[in-house]
Amino acid sequence: AAAAKAPVKKNPKVANVSVQLEMKALWDEFNQLGTEMIVTKAGRRMFPTFQVKIFGMDPMADYMLLMDFVPVDDKRYRQVTNPWPVSRYAFHSSSWLVAGKADPATPGRVHYHPDSPAKGAQWMKQIVSFDKLKLTNNLLDDNGHIILNSMHRYQPRFHVVYVDPRKDSEKYAEENFKTFVFEETRFTAVTAYQNHRITQLKIASNPFAKGFRDCDPEDWPRNHRPGPLPLMSAFARSRNPVSSPAHQNGTEKDAAESRREF
Repeated sequence: AAAAKAPVKKNPKVANVSVQLEMKALWDEFNQLGTEMIVTKAGRRMFPTFQVKIFGMDPMADYMLLMDFVPVDDKRYRQVTNPWPVSRYAFHSSSWLVAGKADPATPGRVHYHPDSPAKGAQWMKQIVSFDKLKLTNNLLDDNGHIILNSMHRYQPRFHVVYVDPRKDSEKYAEENFKTFVFEETRFTAVTAYQNHRITQLKIASNPFAKGFRDCDPEDWPRNHRPGPLPLMSAFARSRNPVSSPAHQNGTEKDAAESRREF
């Protein structure tokens, strides 16, 4: 049998980097319910937003930060209430049911943080937020959004890439990046929420969903009336939104869009 390929020894510029997932308690709460993320033709932002705190970079070195999304499995699912096998996961009795083999893979895209490249000192001094990232199910998308298949499960991956100044840096490409995976951030892509408790938690924990919290529950999205939610934590109810430069410098259009997306 062929010998296993030896792991690549990482460049010290990335080998010592560590990453902490922000809002982990909220991600854990969603994960216990089975996180769902809306995908639309125009593109929809994620909530919770993927945010991290980074440690161990060389303060004077340049780094790029990026994300991609990989399928969790090779399965597809369908909704029990839908007589046509057009969807890929079925939500039934608080669980998802496998309905067949996955659709053909979507175009593999990566999302570069808009501040890339930047010095390690800049990345480490504040929380890094991917609040501009959008998810779409439009295979012909030309806006650079992440393309996903609805009713499939995905795992976000976060990559730290050292910008190597050497002229032959291509030879060291595998040494110059480090990947981080937080399993609690995996989700099912949907065009409409399947689990009403996910809707409730998003409304309760998203600072831009205040209008839904203040209105009568009968005015909440159809099929998502409030019910008992034992997993709702004090953290989710009282959480202050994390401030980041991207939020502070956002346009009024961005704010309005965030209020609409939960």
